[in-house]
Amino acid sequence: MSILVDRETRVVVQGITGAFGSYHSLLMREYGTAIVAGVTPGKGGSEINGIPVYDTLAEARDEQGAEATAVLVPGPFVKDAVFEAADTGLRLVVCLVEGVPVRDTMLMKRRLSETGTTMIGPNSPGVITPGESLIGFMPGHVYLPGSVGIVSRSGTFSYQVAGELTRLGVGQSTCLGIGGDPISGVSFADVLALFEADPATKVIVLIGEIGRTAEEEAAEYIAAHVTKPVVSMILGATAPPGKQMG
Repeated sequence: MSILVDRETRVVVQGITGAFGSYHSLLMREYGTAIVAGVTPGKGGSEINGIPVYDTLAEARDEQGAEATAVLVPGPFVKDAVFEAADTGLRLVVCLVEGVPVRDTMLMKRRLSETGTTMIGPNSPGVITPGESLIGFMPGHVYLPGSVGIVSRSGTFSYQVAGELTRLGVGQSTCLGIGGDPISGVSFADVLALFEADPATKVIVLIGEIGRTAEEEAAEYIAAHVTKPVVSMILGATAPPGKQMG
């Protein structure tokens, strides 16, 4: 088993006709992800990398059975893309875009809470179940199927930790980055709950950063609700001059 995604997850890419969308949809499909459709308003009826493109998510859902979306649209359009995903009833949104206004993220979280759709991100590197499905930018070759779940605020360090585990022959169940923005769709606690319930995950690795209070909240949740071993690390000593982290 895994959390959030597996080889059966049918994925649509919002913004597939853009440079990032076309490139990363191809990489995700090559990894084994079931990329079944793309969405770009006004480009419906076309194809890119052999993937059909639709004008709306509702069409992609109805025609291709899409249930999860990778958001790769420009920052100013992210809110509308996430609203459409929530209103269409998709179960999972992976928002890979950085620079999303905090106010927009607040509005997105409110809409998602009303519909039950789960959002990873914004500013997330994605989610991967090794050997099955990848939605995002993760370098798939560094991951190995196994029983360690990884959740991180840092994209780069999540890759490095997974790579070191793989080098030692220790595989991973599911790995994801919740995003480093001040507000994120899922919290550490949300993901910890999923790993706790997943029989394939035996150990959890939590990678935090300086700034925010997400790590303290995670510690409280672990003490109260998590029975599996949790290895945690907080990376970063100080924020750069003139910059507030998180």
